Amino acid sequence: MTLVTQTAQVRQILTEHRVIAVVGFHHDAMKPAYYVPEYMHRQGYTIIPVNPALAARGESFFGHRAVATLAEITTPVDIVDVFRRSDKVRGHLPDILAMPTPPKVVWLQLGIRDDATARELAAHGIDVVQDRCLLADHRALL
Repeated sequence: MTLVTQTAQVRQILTEHRVIAVVGFHHDAMKPAYYVPEYMHRQGYTIIPVNPALAARGESFFGHRAVATLAEITTPVDIVDVFRRSDKVRGHLPDILAMPTPPKVVWLQLGIRDDATARELAAHGIDVVQDRCLLADHRALL
């Protein structure tokens, strides 16, 4: 698949893909890793929080129980949205590839980029968006 750089491609992703797993989800409403997924939930997207600590406590957000790993998610996920530092992205590659149904897109939030991991994901047929904010793009494009 591709490394997504065109606005039209981003718009298509946001229009066609409605289930988002959020790696690095945070319970603090003041952090982007909470308020971006919350915004997307309010726009009608299904949000599945991925955070081992929250999963261990059995916490739920937006109607979905937090999970420790992507591989635990039993329903197909369209977008894996990553809120982890760039140097931590590669560590999530095995978990992404172990998902029962591979995601269509891996979205690295604003300020997050890992070109080598992006190329590897693309080689596995997964589109990759890097260094873009899901909330800002949704507001601007839809």
